[in-house]
Amino acid sequence: MEPLQVNTAEDLRTLIEERHLRHIKVGLYDIDGVMAGKYLTRDKFLSALDNGFGFCDVVFGWDVGDRLYDNTRLTGWGKGYGDAEIRLIPESCRELPLEDNMVLVQGEVAGRLEGLCPRGLLRRVLERARAMGLEAFAGFEYEFLVTDESNEALQARGYRHPKTLGTGAFGYSVLRNSVNTEFYHGLLDLCDAMRMPIESFHEETGPGALEAALCYDKALPAADNAALFKTFSKVLAEKQGRMVSYMAKWSEDHSGQGGHIHISLKHPDGNAAFHDPAEPYGISRTMRHFIGGLQRLMPEFLSLVAPTVNSFRRLVPGFWAPTSALWGIDNRTVAFRAIPGSPKAQRIEFRLPGADANPYLALAAGLAAGLYGIEHQIEPEEPVASNGYLLDAPPHLKLHRTLWDAAQALKASSTARDWFGDDFVEHFAATREWEEREFQRHVTDWELQRYFEII
Repeated sequence: MEPLQVNTAEDLRTLIEERHLRHIKVGLYDIDGVMAGKYLTRDKFLSALDNGFGFCDVVFGWDVGDRLYDNTRLTGWGKGYGDAEIRLIPESCRELPLEDNMVLVQGEVAGRLEGLCPRGLLRRVLERARAMGLEAFAGFEYEFLVTDESNEALQARGYRHPKTLGTGAFGYSVLRNSVNTEFYHGLLDLCDAMRMPIESFHEETGPGALEAALCYDKALPAADNAALFKTFSKVLAEKQGRMVSYMAKWSEDHSGQGGHIHISLKHPDGNAAFHDPAEPYGISRTMRHFIGGLQRLMPEFLSLVAPTVNSFRRLVPGFWAPTSALWGIDNRTVAFRAIPGSPKAQRIEFRLPGADANPYLALAAGLAAGLYGIEHQIEPEEPVASNGYLLDAPPHLKLHRTLWDAAQALKASSTARDWFGDDFVEHFAATREWEEREFQRHVTDWELQRYFEII
């Protein structure tokens, strides 16, 4: 049996027997979209399939640098860092071709901390969509940096002046992708073997800049694929003595790195909910109201798609990233790009998320906002047909300029609390406040160069 064939706990037991596996890798995604995991013995894993297993809840109680939060309620010293309950997801079983004869099985948080689980959050949003008679589909595309030197070499000089995989600005270059075939072919093969196939893969504009579009799928497996892609593309690169970065903006001299999401909806009969041939550009009422919801709620949900201090370095005019909640028809200068086409191809490109966003949370934010718009029949503003970067958007469509302000907007949002739950909103907002506070403790190179002598 192959991982592709696993749908049930019994299937997974059969696979383990047939492969004579002594250990199985398990993993779950934290608030920041970082996979935490461990190897379990065969016996422990088989027991966990039925009963779940414990995972220290510190994975929801520390930041990306393993520094402990001092402002969270559900995890922390006051709670003693007990175990979170994890349930395994048999159908998530994947081949790990970079580890001979090893498989990976994902888990979700259950019990006391279930409300904090990013995958569980997206699943609950999708359940509400189905209750509305809609099935969500998504496709993620990532812009990312590849260096031609190791993490150790970069770390030694503070990740400054990376030796990139190629120099100059050669968007869509066949020269570059024909020279750097070890990385290109390695990633294509890895993604095929792990059931997260790449639809298209090319050079972006900028040194070491690449873009990969993952194949379209139902929303939850699409988010699984996106999260695994980010994790294991890094593993492949480091095994090659290279490094991959999904930082939203690694240099002020180059465009930021997006994590755009293409979204569409279908009715239970399989018909496209976003397409109506009788309407201009085929944009149905459902699609129009979905866009209206995105416009209405994105100022409140921004921290879910721009979750780091660095995210806001990307959201500046003129660098291929939106700065307000505008929409347009096939317009890449706005946050929400309506893409007309056949019933199968009609979709929305959600261009706000950066490559640094947790894919589960970014997709949950986009879907919840759009579904809210459908529920409340929210009409969008007029579409933008010009350069959206140059327009002065009305105040209600402007996006917050700092992570702190975005976190306050999320915390104050009754709609966020309705769709995501109080536990998640309070915890996530607190972690973003912590991130901003950590940043404010540091003196940047820019400040030293600007003020040290002259002030």
